[in-house]
Amino acid sequence: MSRIGKQPVPLPTGVTLDAGSNRVTVKGPGGTLGIDLRPEVKVAVEDGQAVVALTGQGGSRQASAYFGLTRALIANMVHGVTQGFEKRLEIIGVGWNANAQAKKVVLNIGFCHPVDIALPDGVSAECPNPTSIVLKGADKQAVGQVAAVIRKVRPPEPYKGKGIRYQGEFVRRKAGKSFGS
Repeated sequence: MSRIGKQPVPLPTGVTLDAGSNRVTVKGPGGTLGIDLRPEVKVAVEDGQAVVALTGQGGSRQASAYFGLTRALIANMVHGVTQGFEKRLEIIGVGWNANAQAKKVVLNIGFCHPVDIALPDGVSAECPNPTSIVLKGADKQAVGQVAAVIRKVRPPEPYKGKGIRYQGEFVRRKAGKSFGS
């Protein structure tokens, strides 16, 4: 049985959790998030805490995996509607920059054309300076997915270190060609 799944998820004030038969919805000041439940698990609210339990369906190994996963997803939803999630990206390259517009991010990163990345609902972007991007939102998966899509446009390369990387990401550098005579 999962050790993570056994822990209850505390619900702060202002956050409500609606646990239906096959869907869980979390509402808070940051928005509304929901997930569909697997038949192996059920969720109940007891004493201001969300408690995940097994229903007895499915294999024990598979049910245990969904048990811990469901608890982690609910904890992320509660964190998202209260505090939100944030990903920071850095652009390394001479003359490369980014610009956050209404529902898209425009990247000028060495191609002959600017690259437009559309932002899904619930994710916002801002550029405090031309070489950094800050993505914010309540849904952890959506924020991480947008960050991965932006990074994939020009991933960091190992010779000069140019590219788009997560803030604090370490890029292992390789030695270039050396001429011997």
